[in-house]
Amino acid sequence: MDVFLSQLPVPDIVILSITGTPGTGKSSVGASLAGKGRTVVELGDLVREHGLYAGMDEERGSLEVDPEELAERVPSLLPDGDVMLIGHLSHCVDADLIVVLRCRPSVLRKRLETRGWAPAKVQENVEAEALDVILVEAVESGHETLEVDTTEMTTAQVVASIEEILAGERKKYEVGHVDWSQEVMGWY
Repeated sequence: MDVFLSQLPVPDIVILSITGTPGTGKSSVGASLAGKGRTVVELGDLVREHGLYAGMDEERGSLEVDPEELAERVPSLLPDGDVMLIGHLSHCVDADLIVVLRCRPSVLRKRLETRGWAPAKVQENVEAEALDVILVEAVESGHETLEVDTTEMTTAQVVASIEEILAGERKKYEVGHVDWSQEVMGWY
């Protein structure tokens, strides 16, 4: 039966959410997809342009955003047609498909440190990735969710994976194939 289901046509994608912990490659992938002619919207840009935040979290150096407000307001701000919505909260918006970009926590730590982030902010994001926080939120949304491990991939390879997903490949990106438990257990 699985073979039969995998042969069914892929429904038209209207909103593809590309989400993940900061540092997993979302913005680079979004820029590359835009360069290929895809309609890409950075959620952070919408948040700033339309005042979809309550203030600034000075400790974290980030905007305070209400996910429920995003879910309510963002769909009406998107252009018509297929849209790739990029951002670490994009899975909070009603989407036809969610792709969660993942990165091994030890590699993610290095990526975030090169951004000059405060150690506490780096640690918070590394722990969120290790604990699958965004993946769990995406799955709990009830929308089809897939995951791509970007740890050892170039931007072009991640884009190729997303194009493969859009062409109908789901099996190799199913939730559960990315597992950081061995690395996390090494922390203790």
